[in-house]
Amino acid sequence: MTKRYDFKIFGIIFLLLSFYSVHLIRDRELFEFLMIFIICITTDIGGYIFGKTFKGPKLTKISPNKTYSGVVGGLLMSVVVAYLFNTKYDNSFLISGVSQIGDLIISYFKRASNIKDTGNLFPGHGGLLDRIDGMIFAFPFVYLISKIL
Repeated sequence: MTKRYDFKIFGIIFLLLSFYSVHLIRDRELFEFLMIFIICITTDIGGYIFGKTFKGPKLTKISPNKTYSGVVGGLLMSVVVAYLFNTKYDNSFLISGVSQIGDLIISYFKRASNIKDTGNLFPGHGGLLDRIDGMIFAFPFVYLISKIL
């Protein structure tokens, strides 16, 4: 088998397991599903707002528009949103971090494949994949953690 084929198979398996974890979490508790979803979205929004407002040093060449201030902003926004929902959801900081790591991993694969946008459903946003890239990693992470602890 070629290396490219191995990566494709790994990617398909990972996506299937990721979406299956979404299904399992949603069936287990809808509120938990919504909180993970909202935390990932606010992480992206907070990262964008803080990164554009405060600028600062770039995080990595993998995703050249990401800054350290954006990382901090994403983390802060996720904690604030969890607090506003008055939840016991103290994992928001961790989920936000995993979401940002997932975002960087998907950015790496897009860059390695010479793909800038994964669609034009959301003009100027890089496609649908850019909206869910953090979630693809956050949901399986939460599911695995819940099984371990």
